[in-house]
Amino acid sequence: MNHTTSSVSRPNAERLPLGGLLALAMAAFITLLTEIMPAGLLSSIAEGLNVSESLAGQFITAYAVGALVAAIPVTTLTQGMRRRPLLLFAIFGFAAVNLITALSSDYTVSLVARFFAGVFGGIVWSLLAGYAVRMSPSHLSGRAIAISGAGATIALVLGVPLGALLGRHIGWQSAFGLMTVLALLLIVWVLVVVPDFAGQSRDQRQSLARVFLRTGIRAVLFVVLTFVVAHNVLYIYVEPFLQPSGLAANVDVILFTFGLGSIIGLWLVGALVDRRLQFLAVASILVFAIASLLLGVWGTVPQMVYPSVAIWGLAVGGFATITQTALSRFAGESVDVAQSMYTTGWNTAVAAGGVVGGILLDRTGSASLAWVAIGILAASLLGTVFFMNRALARQC
Repeated sequence: MNHTTSSVSRPNAERLPLGGLLALAMAAFITLLTEIMPAGLLSSIAEGLNVSESLAGQFITAYAVGALVAAIPVTTLTQGMRRRPLLLFAIFGFAAVNLITALSSDYTVSLVARFFAGVFGGIVWSLLAGYAVRMSPSHLSGRAIAISGAGATIALVLGVPLGALLGRHIGWQSAFGLMTVLALLLIVWVLVVVPDFAGQSRDQRQSLARVFLRTGIRAVLFVVLTFVVAHNVLYIYVEPFLQPSGLAANVDVILFTFGLGSIIGLWLVGALVDRRLQFLAVASILVFAIASLLLGVWGTVPQMVYPSVAIWGLAVGGFATITQTALSRFAGESVDVAQSMYTTGWNTAVAAGGVVGGILLDRTGSASLAWVAIGILAASLLGTVFFMNRALARQC
């Protein structure tokens, strides 16, 4: 793959630049932690801003909407910018709006700040995979994406409980202030260890439509859309799903178990993705389907729930690395534009999973969630085998 030329030469063509990749992982950690942390702070936010908990929950919605609407247009408009200044601008903007959230006592101002946090977070997310690929040896690009995305997996595990812990000990506004401090420290880290890359010249840039029509891109986006919808049908409504087993009160432990499985899954994928990408793509969907089957059949048995959830996490943990690696191979130098579509598709799937799961919960009860997830995963598997993996095979 021919990547955009760097203004800083790579220190060793055979080794991963761990310092830089870990800085990207820190960016992923901060952005995702800030997105989901309010779930553990709802009562504190509601009390502090004198609103209901349902309105406090819109902190998460506002962030997601900001990331959803900004990723594609902002990435398209900034293709010509140098990569490091753009990354630094996004991180600094993220720090600024988190500081506004930390200082604000007005709900509307806080909600607007959360929207722009999503905008800046969306820019960061659209840059990460392409940046990891550009700064690493081509034969280790998948592992580089796994390392840069590890921060997101850790944030997924720690986000809600860490938010609750910070809320109890330093208050919800100080928790957002802490995110600002971390972002400012990250700016220094990026300046020290992350190389700069030139943006694309006008002749190199491709339109959104042209990138979308490239071989394999639509297949990856379809697989992402279906897999993430299936995941969120279960994940968003995991508490009511656990009620028949009597484990609803232990939802924090269940999600922690899921997170541990995700970390193991990410580690396995990171070790194998550059050599066994097609196999891993199929395996992640099949393992998720097995976990859903176990939950569908034995979801009322407490002893079966924990291992089933761990298997579910194992399948989900490396999925983003698998699909982002495939996307980078198809997109080539247009990886940032393709990644913006990926970010938008992922957030759309999260919203769709919430809608589908909510309808199922109201009309058929929680027992149907696992079975519907299996049906959606069947479509994801077909898209993987017959479209994404075939397109990958033609590249070999």
